[in-house]
Amino acid sequence: MASIRQRPDGKWRARYRDDDGREHSKHFDRKRDGQAWLDEIAAARRTGTYVDPQRSTITLAGFYGDWADRQVWAVGTRTAADRAVEACDFGAVPFAKLRRSHAEAWVKAMQANLAASTIRTRVKYVRGALRAAVHDRLLSEDPTAGLKLPAVRKTEHTMRIPTPREVNAIRDRAEPFLRPLLDVMAYAGLRIGEAAAVQVSDVDWLRRTVHVARQVQNRPGTREVCPPKHGSERVVPVPSALTERLSAAMRDVGVFGSAQWFLPGDPPSPNALRRWFEKACTAAGVDGITPHDFRHFYASGLIRSGLDAVSVARAMGHASPAITLAIYAHLFPDAADRTRAAAADLMASTADSADDLRTEREA
Repeated sequence: MASIRQRPDGKWRARYRDDDGREHSKHFDRKRDGQAWLDEIAAARRTGTYVDPQRSTITLAGFYGDWADRQVWAVGTRTAADRAVEACDFGAVPFAKLRRSHAEAWVKAMQANLAASTIRTRVKYVRGALRAAVHDRLLSEDPTAGLKLPAVRKTEHTMRIPTPREVNAIRDRAEPFLRPLLDVMAYAGLRIGEAAAVQVSDVDWLRRTVHVARQVQNRPGTREVCPPKHGSERVVPVPSALTERLSAAMRDVGVFGSAQWFLPGDPPSPNALRRWFEKACTAAGVDGITPHDFRHFYASGLIRSGLDAVSVARAMGHASPAITLAIYAHLFPDAADRTRAAAADLMASTADSADDLRTEREA
């Protein structure tokens, strides 16, 4: 319900009631200006972009805390989101005054000292909070929608895949206790936190599988044993040679703690294991390799062997094959490669048939 009436002092008072029955009013010198304001309010209510003026003083910083507490996030995700919102330049700007220019200026300022991938991650978390504010009708529109972000280098230009010689050299120069970590990363594709969390009970020696049931995460002042990333719990088929290496490690080095970890620590520390990994790389004379690159080594081997994206995704613990393709699309053979190989097989089959025909004639 809306109305506009002239007051004794000559001003025009426009008013309306919102969906909760609260009255809102505003005064204008001219009737047509008051009517235009009411028309704007009516249009916003029809399109779902209406924001209660009394609630538009809320800021991103004020809204985020309660909203984040309601999200079903892992601890690491919450930490990353908190960091992004804390670093946001317009966190204290009331939603009623928030403009696209605030978001553009924030992204421009971040480019001075942050990588493009980090900028995109921070914008993603801030955007999530802003979109929630839009859904709660605290904000009329998301100022980051369609925002141009710095380009990230293509994966094929940044991915470092170790060679078999490098993988062997690093393993040979590593401390004996570290070798199970290197083996399950290189030949089962485990992330370092997952590899640190492998226990003897996770290995099915007869079926030759490793159950990725948990991960170890470093937290400030402590370490946490928690489920793997969403969708990443899996059972990985492994070669006999890997189970034989793990068995040899149990015999020669032993297992650790009551949980029977393959690696020292109760639980093992991924950060400490990274330092030991770097030490092994230095001893082997291998530069530019990270523990995650062993996971790339594993994925590239599966793809070279002809596994499809779905099978690779299952082995890697990706939530969907789309993630696998986003990371490793450049390693899969394209249509031209498959067409060429199929035509080559076709030619080989006809050549074999011709040879058989000549043999029959000569006989």
